[in-house]
Amino acid sequence: MTSTAARSARYLYLTRHGEATPDESGLTEAGRRQAALLGERLRGAPLTAVHHGPLARAAETARLIGARLDGVPVRVRDEAGDYVPYGPSREELPADAADALLGFLGQFPEAERARGAEPAAEAVARFTGPVEGDEPRHELVVTHNFLVGWLVRAALDAPAWRWMGLNHANAALTVIRYAPGRPPSLVLFNDTSHLPHDLRWTGFPERLPV
Repeated sequence: MTSTAARSARYLYLTRHGEATPDESGLTEAGRRQAALLGERLRGAPLTAVHHGPLARAAETARLIGARLDGVPVRVRDEAGDYVPYGPSREELPADAADALLGFLGQFPEAERARGAEPAAEAVARFTGPVEGDEPRHELVVTHNFLVGWLVRAALDAPAWRWMGLNHANAALTVIRYAPGRPPSLVLFNDTSHLPHDLRWTGFPERLPV
C-alpha cells in the first residue's frame, strides 16, 4: 500500500529592499532604518530562512534584517533578483491601458525583457506552494518591486501582465499563505505598520500613497 507524503502550509513573507542610494550601490540611512525596523517586526516570526536577490540593495537589507533574527540563515538566490518577469503583447492588455503599460515596458531593452521569463518561473517553483512534511514553513524573500508583483499576481491567478501596477513600498511586508488543498491566500499586502510615517511609501509612485 502506498502512503501519501504529508504536506503543510508555506507562509511566504515578501519585502522590497530598503530605500536605495541614487546609484543603487546600497541603502540610504533611511533604507537602513527601514530594514532594521522590519527585522524587529519579524523577530518573533518562526522564520526558517531569509532569501535575497544578488544586488547590493537587497543583500544589505537582508543582512540588516537577519542581524535581528536569532540564528536564521541568510542566503542569496538569483531568482530573487531584479528583472522584468513577463512582457505582454498589446492584445493581452486592456485597450485603455495598453499604451501606458507598453510605454513603461519600453524603457527596458528587449533582451532584458526576454531574460526575465526563466528566473520568474524559477522563483515560482522555489518559493510558492505547500511544502512537504508535517510542519508549516515560514520564509522571507528580500527582493524587488517587480518580483513581489509577479508572485502576488500568481497567487491571485491573475493574468500574466497584471504584475504591473502592483507597487510595493520599500521594506513593506507582504505575506502569502499556501495551504494544501486550498487556493493561495494573500494575508498581508504592502503593510508598513512597522515604519514611522516619515519612512513609509518610499519607492512608491508619488501619486499613490494614501
